[in-house]
Amino acid sequence: MKLGEYFEKTSGMGVLATADSGGKVDVAVYGKPYFGEEETVAFIMAERLSHHNLQSNGHAAYLFWESGGEHQGKRLYLTMIKEEKDTELVEKIMKEVYPEGSERYRGISKYLVYFHVDQVLPLLGETV
Repeated sequence: MKLGEYFEKTSGMGVLATADSGGKVDVAVYGKPYFGEEETVAFIMAERLSHHNLQSNGHAAYLFWESGGEHQGKRLYLTMIKEEKDTELVEKIMKEVYPEGSERYRGISKYLVYFHVDQVLPLLGETV
């Protein structure tokens, strides 16, 4: 199963980890990634610490824990490619994926941050 199809069909919870240039780590709950091409994912990010960290260190990790399964899920190792700020596409995706967030984050800059998927591992087991 392709990665985009997996996330489309699977429910669960995600966590994105970023670090600043000095290595100080931040972890935040994030929804499922938005898919363009198979090796590219994107997340909508507010102007907060995760986004700030990516400005000096473009590497991140995303952990996705499947609902109802025993330790099932994926770990994605990511490298930032580019971002869009406050575009129509950001608003469109926000309304589709996180409608309540459109109101919650009104007036706050939002970014669509694209990442290359460097590696995909199961939730448990294999190491980088």
